[in-house]
Amino acid sequence: MTYPENLKYTKDHEWVKLEGPDAYIGITDFAQSELGDVVYVELPEVGRHVKAGKSFGTVESVKAVSDLFMPLSGTVSEVNVALKDNPEAVNTHPHEKGWMIKIALSDPTEISTLLSATDYSALTRS
Repeated sequence: MTYPENLKYTKDHEWVKLEGPDAYIGITDFAQSELGDVVYVELPEVGRHVKAGKSFGTVESVKAVSDLFMPLSGTVSEVNVALKDNPEAVNTHPHEKGWMIKIALSDPTEISTLLSATDYSALTRS
């Protein structure tokens, strides 16, 4: 599995793509492979404040239902509505079309808690 260098990662297997004061969030290739075929994604409403470390939704696969955990705090500014009709994008394109939410960051200092691609790759191999 490959992990794009332009993303940051969490130990809970979420990725973060930073774009100025905003961040896109999804689950990693490792996470989707462990889950199996994703059949449903439950995401928060636009405008909801989300806090780092707290659950922001769930992903349901043929194997299990798993909580999604916020890597950073902020306000949801966009939700990937395409996942409603095409949840399998989480499996086929986890780091691109499979993004889940976009947030406006409320505490940019939290970015320092995230892992690099190299560190995350080492974590998934252990």
